[in-house]
Amino acid sequence: MHPASSQDVAQLVKAAYGSNFGFTVSARGHGHSINGQAQTANGVVVQMSGSKGGSGMASGRKPPHPRVWPQERFVDVWGGELWIDVLRSTLQHGLAPKSWTDYLYLSVGGTLSNAGISGQAFNHGPQISNVHELDVVTGKGELLTCSEEQNSEMFHAVLGGLGQFGIITRARISLEPAPQRVRWIRVLYSNFSIFTSDQEYLISLHEQPASQKFDYVEGFVIVDEGLINNWRSSFFSPHNPVKISSLDPNGGVLYCLEIAKNYHESTASTVDQEVESLLKKLNFIPASVFTTDLPYVDFLDRVHKAELKLRSKGLWEVPHPWLNLFVPKSKIADFDKGVFKGILGNKTSGPILIYPMNKNKWDHRSSAVTPDEDVFYLVALLRSALDNGEETHSLEYLTNQNRQILRFCDEAGITVKQYLPHYTTHQEWVDHFGNKWDRFYRLKMEFDPRHILASGQQIFTPTNMASWR
Repeated sequence: MHPASSQDVAQLVKAAYGSNFGFTVSARGHGHSINGQAQTANGVVVQMSGSKGGSGMASGRKPPHPRVWPQERFVDVWGGELWIDVLRSTLQHGLAPKSWTDYLYLSVGGTLSNAGISGQAFNHGPQISNVHELDVVTGKGELLTCSEEQNSEMFHAVLGGLGQFGIITRARISLEPAPQRVRWIRVLYSNFSIFTSDQEYLISLHEQPASQKFDYVEGFVIVDEGLINNWRSSFFSPHNPVKISSLDPNGGVLYCLEIAKNYHESTASTVDQEVESLLKKLNFIPASVFTTDLPYVDFLDRVHKAELKLRSKGLWEVPHPWLNLFVPKSKIADFDKGVFKGILGNKTSGPILIYPMNKNKWDHRSSAVTPDEDVFYLVALLRSALDNGEETHSLEYLTNQNRQILRFCDEAGITVKQYLPHYTTHQEWVDHFGNKWDRFYRLKMEFDPRHILASGQQIFTPTNMASWR
């Protein structure tokens, strides 16, 4: 179903809730969930993004456009709006959201149902920490407006709630004055503990004035030479490929710190100085600094260029057995030894991101689950499965390797939390949510008692519809 309004969505869910035989309803944004979580069996998929007003109730109508409030510095957007279009709308007023994902062709409702993270999260928190208000259609077909002040329990539950309590039809997102340009820098390390202590130092500056910190801190792991010159690393010019052996004579794993400083053309004269004084405090491999300068939009939309490149080679529409983990800071060195220097060998099938975040930037009342330490890392193994005859690129091989990594963490006592989680048993979900489970379950019973919504997450089984009556 292609809705054009919150009412369209509410009408559908109300029909599902009230029907004798019942059916499930799943909201789908741009279709980037990894394990088909936006699909549903014996039900209706609500196509929130790219709605052409093409079918059913919405025939000929379209969802509302983003509405920017320049004085108040927020924007109201349809739940299926893509972040790239939110950015385009707000830039017309010289404003932009504060917290991003690396890839902008994702729906607002989709990322807010998970968390929404990128290199700004250490400073501004995830996207779910930058929302003022939501309109949500519950599993009973009721349309609720919720915020800190109004229906606050629902507000916090929906943020990071994996679509379990309601379908987000509108979000009010916090804005800031948009920078014009970005100084984008990459530096290399061969020593993991030096790399992580530099990353941790940079995110500890989050309370400092803007001139004394970077605006974006990420990083990635390079386990083979192919990756350093691959699509995400378009930095390292193909005319001048970087040889791992020239940087690490032992031919081991390299780590790349990726940092960025936003600026306005009027302050361009001070950027060099600010960057220089921050770089002086870091301990990267001398002569491994790669810098580029580009418009703010081009920086935020950097992964889309890579997407176009991959599409042109037929390498985009392939399975993506991604594994995203939050790893507590105290165990990140063990993870490095066991996974980056162990399980992965020297083969990878896509980028491996690693960067730390500050837990105090996450609201503990949301449904999102993070490790129980002040600092934790995202480790994202963003691999693509290719059917090219090479075993290490196959879907089966990569999926098994993901299981192996999770088993290693379990046996090594590394209490990871999955981001974009995928479990198939009730007990695994209970363990995942930990002390948030009781509230999660109670609110599910309150707002979606028939388990109509987002059944593709496999957290709750849709109620036997005949026994409901």
